[in-house]
Amino acid sequence: MSLVASRAASKLVVAYALCALVATIANIGAQDAVVWFWPHAIFPALLVGTGIGLAVKYVLDKHYIFRFRARNAVHDGFTFVLYSLMGVATTVIFWGFELGFQWLFGTREMRYLGGIIGLAIGYVTKYHLDKRYVFRPESA
Repeated sequence: MSLVASRAASKLVVAYALCALVATIANIGAQDAVVWFWPHAIFPALLVGTGIGLAVKYVLDKHYIFRFRARNAVHDGFTFVLYSLMGVATTVIFWGFELGFQWLFGTREMRYLGGIIGLAIGYVTKYHLDKRYVFRPESA
């Protein structure tokens, strides 16, 4: 790999990590807000956090990672649906870790730590799925 390609790859990794961090903060923050108002609502909190994290991550990935430009609103909507479908398996990973940590440790902090670990694993997997199936150059 050339030095230029190596630097480009390094920049992409840093950019993706920052986008993932912002989406993780949005997800966990939204969950915490739901639980603050409704203390035992773990499943509704997971749903709200997942939805907000998905929307934030889509916008960030589309613009900053894949530099994707939809042809029109219908194309953008189709791309978002495909992006969401690619996230189903990674959401299972994320929810599995978060709920597993809740079951094992029984504290909010450990549940969120499990969620953060699950999101990190899921986002690495999701990048490869999105690159291959969602934001392909020919789909733009």
